[in-house]
Amino acid sequence: MSKHKPRVFSGVQPTGNLHLGNYLGAIVRFVDLQEDHDCIYCVVDMHAITVWQDPKELMKSTREVTAAFLAAGIDAEKHIVFNQSRVSQHAELAWVLNCTARIGWLNRMTQFKEKAGKNREKASVGLYDYPVLMAADILAYHAERVPVGEDQKQHLELTRDIAQKFNNDYAERIAELGLGRTEDGGFFPLPEPLIQGPATRVMSLRDGTKKMSKSDPSDYSRINLSDDADAIAKKIRKAKTDPEPLPETVEGLEGRPEAANLVGIYAAMAGVSKEDVLKDFGGKGFAEFKPALAELVVEKLAPINAEMKRLLDDVGYIDSVLKNGAERARAIAEPIHADVKKIVGFLD
Repeated sequence: MSKHKPRVFSGVQPTGNLHLGNYLGAIVRFVDLQEDHDCIYCVVDMHAITVWQDPKELMKSTREVTAAFLAAGIDAEKHIVFNQSRVSQHAELAWVLNCTARIGWLNRMTQFKEKAGKNREKASVGLYDYPVLMAADILAYHAERVPVGEDQKQHLELTRDIAQKFNNDYAERIAELGLGRTEDGGFFPLPEPLIQGPATRVMSLRDGTKKMSKSDPSDYSRINLSDDADAIAKKIRKAKTDPEPLPETVEGLEGRPEAANLVGIYAAMAGVSKEDVLKDFGGKGFAEFKPALAELVVEKLAPINAEMKRLLDDVGYIDSVLKNGAERARAIAEPIHADVKKIVGFLD
């Protein structure tokens, strides 16, 4: 008898310029989860349009994220890779969950405040409602675990609150229909955050206090997965540092954000601890450390870069992976959503 593997759901937005932060913060983890979980990985194109996207660029970026998944080692035959907009249950369930969630809950979401900034009144309703669609993404598959970074923890807590309220609001109906799926008779399981060791938070190469971002106007602030070896080496050579040599201990990195960032990148790429990196490079200057870092990053990213390019030359193949993944995703989501409709009282 095969052992039950917990179902994992996670997604990446297709908004262009996938970079080292996306790779170390999400994609590497997605690859590692495959052995012990049933994984559903989604290119969340519906989330992407909560802010304006050029339609042609969105299509291109959706394929690029898919190519990055595959090039990094995600197995689209054993697991599911698809784009969100192909599976209508995400949007349909989001509406039901909109009627379960409460405005006060959404008003507490810090990410909306950060993204909307001072132009809050001009932000799209979709940007405000983003966390409810994220809840639908997860609950549509009864996913048990969700790999989350710091910036998504609050959204996962909201997903759990929405699932719990739905279970409570419809408890009698769920019992009457015999649709209890959890130990306490609820319909939606409360998804658990999946924390895989210390998260690699990759910061900007130009400012160690800011997260590496595709929206930064300077291309020198990030290493893109599409960068070739020369571009990677040049960006690391130009990365901001301070005049002091690297410290002997991790404590010595405090107050030195750029040094801490580069040491963290080296540790993550080499699969070792920051302590191990400083054993080798403590007391040495950046003139010695940067070339070693560049060599390591190029060595790890070059095969992914080459495979991404190869895959993107075969758009038909990428599209077939997404279409097949959507069919398999729909096969899971459809019966779950059919039960939701029965629970809330929709005529079928």
